[in-house]
Amino acid sequence: MNFVEELSWRGMIHQMMPGTEEQLNKEMTVAYLGIDPTADSLHIGHLVGVMMLKHFQRSGHKPIALIGGATGMIGDPSMKSQERNLLDEETLRHNQEAIKRQLSKFLDFDSDAPNAAEMVNNYDWMKNFSFLDFIRDVGKHITVNYMMAKDSVKKRLSGESREGMSFTEFSYQLVQGYDFLNLYREKGCRLQLGGSDQWGNITTGTELIRRVAGGEAYALTCPLITKADGGKFGKTESGNVWLDPRYTSPYKFYQFWLNVSDADAEKYIKIFTELSREEIEELVKLQAENPGDRPLQKRLAKEITTMVHSAADYEAAVEASQILFSNRAGEILRRIDEPTLLAVMEGVPTFEVPRQQIVDGIKLIDLLADVTKVFPSKGEMRKMTQQGGLSINKEKVTDPYTETSADMLLNGKYILAQRGKKNYFLLIAV
Repeated sequence: MNFVEELSWRGMIHQMMPGTEEQLNKEMTVAYLGIDPTADSLHIGHLVGVMMLKHFQRSGHKPIALIGGATGMIGDPSMKSQERNLLDEETLRHNQEAIKRQLSKFLDFDSDAPNAAEMVNNYDWMKNFSFLDFIRDVGKHITVNYMMAKDSVKKRLSGESREGMSFTEFSYQLVQGYDFLNLYREKGCRLQLGGSDQWGNITTGTELIRRVAGGEAYALTCPLITKADGGKFGKTESGNVWLDPRYTSPYKFYQFWLNVSDADAEKYIKIFTELSREEIEELVKLQAENPGDRPLQKRLAKEITTMVHSAADYEAAVEASQILFSNRAGEILRRIDEPTLLAVMEGVPTFEVPRQQIVDGIKLIDLLADVTKVFPSKGEMRKMTQQGGLSINKEKVTDPYTETSADMLLNGKYILAQRGKKNYFLLIAV
């Protein structure tokens, strides 16, 4: 597989230094991509870079994931308006291990293949580097004029940020440049990959390699991902879409991709899956013929949920999506876990009820009209129940005087009450 050709048709190349493709065609090449370790999970904003590494390894080359333990302590000025908080070493190591577990779903770290992936942390070679050594061995090779000419620096100094720019952040490109030089020396790394906002930092590295080691190195960046409507990719009302199920459930992760626009789905399926050009063209054709069926979104959501989580998580997410419509909804409700249930019911009005009342057997009419306000009155509840308008856990109730029991509790804690066709209420036993 030709790496540059593969990324080109997928729309994943923004800038590429001359000679890059020739280098890749000549021999197995080592490339690295930096990942910020400020959390113990990646989010979907990281996935473009991760997919670049994945395609790189599929093309027979060797990928290195660099955890920015040192640079994460400083804060990259590119596209940012504020400095980051410093991390302690214990937190850094924890985050690094968590990120490696996630990357292992995309990259082969464990085989004895010559292009097996590696993970490194720039904190390991920066922590004992004294300031005097750094400005002598690295700083003297790059002029202030060269550093000032970078777009990331110029934007911060042009008044777009009231805070200006600290010396710490100004020196960031030197630290990142030294990472490239160190990996060039220690690992034979000839290429750095990154987002288009990293171009200035990456080329500082290639320049440092040229000036210090007399070597030649290359740069390739991907475009920053945007949404067709101009909104920020990867953000929802509740924040980032994380890869770790503790922060974003597989159900919500699946729903994010299922609900992207047609234009975004056509773009994202090229970037975030391994599907071939022919498969994607066929899906685009099916979408044009029957947009209501949304084949692009469905396949995108399937591929990426399976890759990040598992086939079982994908199947569970699809099943959970049917809860409000399926004639097997009661059965599905009994089976899904608590995070998925809460994700499906996000935004549904909730009432806390004493658990003992449920276990002891309170009549539904008292529970739903007195203890909670699912119904405004008992008369209203009796009338709606007679008309077939009351369901508990998606199963019709014909007698409003039915008594509750512990068996009614989903995950030992919840009851889903439905009034009419569209009004849902979640009762939480406390």
